[in-house]
Amino acid sequence: MKYDIIIGLEIHAELKTKSKMFCSCDNDAEGKRPNTVVCPICLGHPGTLPAANKQAIEWTILTGLALNCKVSKLSKFDRKHYFYPDLPKGYQISQYDLPLVYDGYLEINGDKIDITRIHLEEDTGKLTHPNNKKYTLADYNRAGTPLMELVTEPIIKTAEQAKEFCQKYRQILRYLEISDADMEKGQMRCEANISAQEKGKWKYEDGEIKPIGNYKLNPKVEVKNINSFKAVEKAINYEIKRQIAALEDGEKLVQETRGWNENIGKTVSQRVKETSADYRYFPEPDLPPLNIGAKWIKKIKAQLTELPEDKKKRFMDQYKFDGETAEILTGEKDLANYAEQVISELRAWINATGDNWERQKNKLAKISSNWLINELFKHLREDKLSIGDLKITAENFAELITLVYQEKINSSAGTKILEKMYKNGGDPTDIMSEMGLEQIDNKAELEKTIKKILTKNKKQVAEYKSGKENILQFFVGQTMAATKGKANPKTVIKILKKMLS
Repeated sequence: MKYDIIIGLEIHAELKTKSKMFCSCDNDAEGKRPNTVVCPICLGHPGTLPAANKQAIEWTILTGLALNCKVSKLSKFDRKHYFYPDLPKGYQISQYDLPLVYDGYLEINGDKIDITRIHLEEDTGKLTHPNNKKYTLADYNRAGTPLMELVTEPIIKTAEQAKEFCQKYRQILRYLEISDADMEKGQMRCEANISAQEKGKWKYEDGEIKPIGNYKLNPKVEVKNINSFKAVEKAINYEIKRQIAALEDGEKLVQETRGWNENIGKTVSQRVKETSADYRYFPEPDLPPLNIGAKWIKKIKAQLTELPEDKKKRFMDQYKFDGETAEILTGEKDLANYAEQVISELRAWINATGDNWERQKNKLAKISSNWLINELFKHLREDKLSIGDLKITAENFAELITLVYQEKINSSAGTKILEKMYKNGGDPTDIMSEMGLEQIDNKAELEKTIKKILTKNKKQVAEYKSGKENILQFFVGQTMAATKGKANPKTVIKILKKMLS
């Protein structure tokens, strides 16, 4: 590679406070008629006065603490001027030189991605462009929603790393329960700044990309309209190829804003990129500066919950899950909590039987994680449901695991019981009895069944005795079919080997 790729991210996340950022309007506009959740303040009427949302300020500081940031002792709001129909005031209340938090980092697979700042602002309205019409519709329900913006240093190396950063950041926001950060709904929006520089001709110093010698830096391009993690990776990779191809062909690149068009899989030019001077920032005169003292920070810090990476490490240490399993189980906070409740129930059950949890936890953890990931969570993903929609209590799910663990049912019967529990809830032991799924483990009964099968299949018996040991699975299948899946496979194999010898 002749070029180094330099990527920086700007990620906006809508905070789910009860009211908007600078007024008392309901902050939940989902499903509501256009322009019904508005007031003179968020519509920018002359003479109206904003009042800052304290919860949004605290949640931004909380996010900064979760991402190893420093908290500004003095912060303020600023006016960022630009004209666009979805911005009713003609300016946006944002933050410029004194953000709430700054100088943090987030680790991605061992690499520290430095965070320049996280600041707080208000969201804009939403424009709709009807097909085959000569007009645009403006809905201001979203105008004034608290919008938290994270800016990274330009040190991300690949599109894949950028995508992973976005995913990890959203996971943290959801763990903190401050934003749903659903990209499809526009609750989280990502913009990528990308440039290609010749190797050895630039350096990163004091938070800036600087040329070495007489080298002239290639301009950066900001890509907007990225609405999924998959699109983050695709858009950045496309832009990298486009810029390198242009440089190789001697084409002059310009500093611009481009949009990602998912339908054609390309970035398209939108406008020449503005600089901070274009926005004519000045302090917001209607909002006083914020003095953030140690006592306030301590109060906010007390709200920090166990974060995803810490929970993952604890699951590995405490329950002996492998890294991949722990990663999946801790992917969503509510799923992780449910998994932990199930394990707690299993521990109580083991202790009640007089057995030792430490001795059995590895086996039980493996069985439970398999059923949680490959069965229960799989159903939830397919039906696009959350744990809150689940009809199976952690206690009943743990009971199902104990039935499998004790070999009272086999995996096939367990799947049938789970399906019924998933639809209607209920006690797995009762469902097992109702459906007649209790595993047959009676040796005398199984020996009679297996003897009949061997008598009917003399050719296969001869093949097994001649050395074709894989024929054993044929006999296991025949036995399972004859017992309607109720036979204990381990017992069946033992009896088969004994009778065939």
